[in-house]
Amino acid sequence: MTNRTTYRAATRFWLLALAVFGCLFEVAAGQGSEPRSKKPNIVWFIVDDMSANFSCYGERLIETPHVDQLAKEGTLFRNAFITAPVCSPCRSALITGMYQTSIGAHHHRSGRGELKIHLPEGVTPLPLLFQQAGYYTCIGSGLEATENQPAAKRKALGKTDYNFEHDLSMYDANDWRDRKPDQPFFMQVQLAGGKLRGGTDASATRFAEQAAKEFGQSVDPQRVELPPYYPRDPVLLRDWAAYLDSVRMTDLHVGKVVERLKREGLYENTWIAFMTDHGISHVRGKQFLYDEGTHVPLIIRGPGVTAGAIREDLVEHIDLAATSLSAAGIPLPSSMQGDDLFGTGYKAKEAVFSARDRCDETVERLRSVRTDRFLYIRNFYPERPHLQPNAYKDGKSILESLRKLHAAGELSPLSERLLFSPTRPREELYEWREDKWQVSNLAEDSRYAEELVRHRERLDRWIAETQDRGDESTEMYDSDMRVYVGKGNPVVEKNIGLMKQWAAEGK
Repeated sequence: MTNRTTYRAATRFWLLALAVFGCLFEVAAGQGSEPRSKKPNIVWFIVDDMSANFSCYGERLIETPHVDQLAKEGTLFRNAFITAPVCSPCRSALITGMYQTSIGAHHHRSGRGELKIHLPEGVTPLPLLFQQAGYYTCIGSGLEATENQPAAKRKALGKTDYNFEHDLSMYDANDWRDRKPDQPFFMQVQLAGGKLRGGTDASATRFAEQAAKEFGQSVDPQRVELPPYYPRDPVLLRDWAAYLDSVRMTDLHVGKVVERLKREGLYENTWIAFMTDHGISHVRGKQFLYDEGTHVPLIIRGPGVTAGAIREDLVEHIDLAATSLSAAGIPLPSSMQGDDLFGTGYKAKEAVFSARDRCDETVERLRSVRTDRFLYIRNFYPERPHLQPNAYKDGKSILESLRKLHAAGELSPLSERLLFSPTRPREELYEWREDKWQVSNLAEDSRYAEELVRHRERLDRWIAETQDRGDESTEMYDSDMRVYVGKGNPVVEKNIGLMKQWAAEGK
């Protein structure tokens, strides 16, 4: 055999060996993981009643290692704001990528009576768009069901709370486990968040005991820092401490879902977004347009997302819909008002908008525009107090305690002015970056007259351009209130009567 023949034979041997080794390597690498060429799985963490009190956002009293890790692996948005500071309008906007005021879903828990709300033509809920693109859609806890759970709970869907009519078949299940082999999935992990602590002092105390068992100790109420308009009352301190423990519980749940994704070999090809549906449920938080109610965390990690990045630009929570569709390679509907935050040619927003309308029985209409420096809020019912009667909020221990302190004359002038004034200014203007808690209203300061006009006009344009649906009709209000009447809650019925009285008086 010549040297050339020997060389050729040896070459064929090594090429064959390399090919076999390569196949074996591909098989081994593919075990427990999905091929990189597949469409990414999309997972949302949507948390109830929680502000950006995570250590990656600067919270000092607690540690949130699992959410922090998502931030390290992805992009953290410092200035994300929701378009509605209460569950159902916020979620109606989120799942459509549309302002809730544009689709008529802006009144909390509306369309639940005889009269219904239907989405405008051309507006499609996100899960349907994912289904049409071949995704398996699910909404639940993100944790594996256990055999000791009742069968109904094992199959129950997670929280939707949409104000418009929708078919729940847009969700295939509450979990991704039963999807077809290699089928990508869109999963919404719905977490109770701040609701874990309940609404009473007793429930906050019980939750603190639960947190102590889980973490070794609960948050010390005496170490809590409250916004300046809340007194250091024991009830409020215990509530805020329990709230911070609920943040730790939320972080723990996130870690368990991430661990499951890793265990099933799905993590590397899963695009994850972490967000809350509005800020902390408190007197000036949830339901209101100050930072305490509208500023939320937003973290995105996964294929194609820059790791360790921090974005300072203003974003809205409805941007998550467009950004998620783009991550999955699904075309954006022309009607969608949210933007792809990572899109080619994306331009940072000059302004973001929020709106608050009726919450349960309490009629309200607030609108805001936020620019890089200023937050402008318009009160459409300035003759009504900030703390309008509302059975949901009035039943909370924190508000009961505040009302007692107010009646006893033991609140500070700041608390009295911001929380218990019988009327409100028609317009509010704050330098929100400098005035963290929005306590200094600049609307009547002549030095800011030009900014006031500029923001007033900007809000007017947004209301017109987005076709804000505005006030609720008397017929729709009555339809929704019939759901509450006769259910053994005289406080709600009394408040309904007061709303009608005030409306008749022009308030």
